[in-house]
Amino acid sequence: MHIYGYETTDQPMDTIVPASLAEVTLNATPAELRAIAEFFLHCADEMDRMGREFDHIHLADRMREFETSPHLVVARA
Repeated sequence: MHIYGYETTDQPMDTIVPASLAEVTLNATPAELRAIAEFFLHCADEMDRMGREFDHIHLADRMREFETSPHLVVARA
């Protein structure tokens, strides 16, 4: 597993290069953590179902309550 991220910046998204991260901290409520866990399970099921066709899924696209949160994306390894 690898973790990548983008720094919050005023630059256009197409000019920002993702950085490899050594650590991630989730500052979340128990309800948010349960929703994220459900999202991760959904992603694993989709990876199994789609195989090599799976590319990525955005948390906010699956759970609207995260639309204003930082982007969380699960991508195939």
